Amino acid sequence: MTGAAPVIVLDEIDSTNAEARRRAEAGEAGPFWLVGLRQTAGRGRRGRPWETGEGNLAATLLFRTDKPPGEAAQVSFVAALAVADMLARYVPASLVSLKWPNDPLLGGLKVSGILIESGASPLGGLWLAVGIGVNLRRKPIDSERPGTSIATYSETLPPSPTEAIEVLAEAFERWFGVWSTLGFPAIADAWTALAHGLGEPCVARLGTETVEGIAEGLDADGALRLRLPDGHLRRITAGDVFFGGV
Repeated sequence: MTGAAPVIVLDEIDSTNAEARRRAEAGEAGPFWLVGLRQTAGRGRRGRPWETGEGNLAATLLFRTDKPPGEAAQVSFVAALAVADMLARYVPASLVSLKWPNDPLLGGLKVSGILIESGASPLGGLWLAVGIGVNLRRKPIDSERPGTSIATYSETLPPSPTEAIEVLAEAFERWFGVWSTLGFPAIADAWTALAHGLGEPCVARLGTETVEGIAEGLDADGALRLRLPDGHLRRITAGDVFFGGV
């Protein structure tokens, strides 16, 4: 991608990721952002519902890549860094952190969700849908974990979705350029500088298995290194990680 991708604003949509999938399977390659001012069936990781709420941001970037799936998945860390930059535009940067694998936090509470989906592109390679939801104006009413919003910490009115997407698109393009030119190590370093909970005890829920240990950092592919009580190192490649209830 060269330059921030154009933005398509939709008054109402079931899910920006679902719309990106439909367009990708129809042969559209992007890159472009889809923004839903009203999203009726938003989704989060592991099929969980994602409540967008009026005035919040629901956006998906669609683009095509020739990267293999494992490497393409690193884009979730690129997206997290872009969200962190966007948040820091409106609230003190000291309040912004990132929790593995891709949860941007504000004041230690979840403020954004990132969902990466992909498939075989009719044009070759993979299509990638980078779905990003950000609580601009209010936190979800029903949520399995405590959440927050930009409005909670901002001294001025929070940005509108159309204002926020312009900031996010520019930040994403900047970090995408870092990933493309310097590779994942540069992304991992930047992510680690904002990481929530490194060096602290945590619980990783991996489907039917629960693992406890100390979060040590990222592996070269983005997996979380978890030091177990017996001293062994466990690589966590997928799952939910909780630090002190977060």
